[in-house]
Amino acid sequence: MLKSPGERAPYRSFTKNTRRAAAAALAVPLLLFTAACGSDDDKGTSPAAVATVKGDVGEKPKITVAKNAKAPDQVVTKTVVAGKGAAVKAGDNVRVDYAGQLMKGQSFGSSWDVQPGADKNAPKRQLVFELNDQLPQMQQNLPVPVKALEALEGKKIGSRVEVEGTAKALIGEVNPQAGIKPGDGLVFVFDIAGATHVDKKAQVKGEQAAPEDGMPEVKAEGQKAAVITIPEGEKAPTKLKEQVLIKGKGPEVKARDALVAQYTGVKWRDGKKFDSSWDHGGATAFQIGTGSVVKGWDKGLVGKHVGDRVLLAIPADLAYGDEPPQGSGLAKGDALVFVVDIVGTF
Repeated sequence: MLKSPGERAPYRSFTKNTRRAAAAALAVPLLLFTAACGSDDDKGTSPAAVATVKGDVGEKPKITVAKNAKAPDQVVTKTVVAGKGAAVKAGDNVRVDYAGQLMKGQSFGSSWDVQPGADKNAPKRQLVFELNDQLPQMQQNLPVPVKALEALEGKKIGSRVEVEGTAKALIGEVNPQAGIKPGDGLVFVFDIAGATHVDKKAQVKGEQAAPEDGMPEVKAEGQKAAVITIPEGEKAPTKLKEQVLIKGKGPEVKARDALVAQYTGVKWRDGKKFDSSWDHGGATAFQIGTGSVVKGWDKGLVGKHVGDRVLLAIPADLAYGDEPPQGSGLAKGDALVFVVDIVGTF
């Protein structure tokens, strides 16, 4: 599974924004808790769901719960609307919209809400995650409980799925400062927008173009990080510079797609690598065009095509500016260079 957003080069701090949204409703974010074991099914062997979910798939759901309803003491799932796509499998990367709340009403936020500081007219940010056994280790970086995400296995793309249970069943040990009791009911609704299995070793193939004047040289050979050489004496970019080194023939990348990529990133000031997908298990998926990644990626990769190898020279204001991720080796004001192989979308 991906490391936490903000630790990986292209990612902005998704966690920071989602925690702010949760903190508006609760004393402490939901995700300061530890995930617990639970069960899920639609087969009638567990208690019935008590919440009512209304609204069309793709639109923010309206969740209501009877005043005296008692939350099930285990994780319960209900397919509100059955999709017609393929079933989500273990190991898939998944893209979802989500909304969550306490049964007594307080919201945990949703992907339909405008993130703090974001343009209200910008495409809304969805959640992209890999459904694998490493997911529980990512709990601190997710806006919903891991057990709720795990309940989506076997559900079909295009479905609206309700997941509910007590805080103890969905989260586990509850931090008293959160203002939530172990027996309090939680409800989450997911619209499954897409899912796919990612080939971790996938990479773009084809004859690579020579770098344009002022652009770095790229050598991408075998299943390892690319070698990127900054042109001697060339000043760091003040505007985004991009070049398609290999032209693909696949679908166009659109805002809100989950983009699957191999990438390598270096610092312009010294040419040293600070991150690569090859150093973290291979191809990775993230949402593009929604502020989930640095602005240089959103601006430079939307409109490209699957099969493209793209070289991006990114000025500091379209990278991390004065807030580089801790432990990244980046300094304030660093301009960055990435070479990105676009190997899929979903």
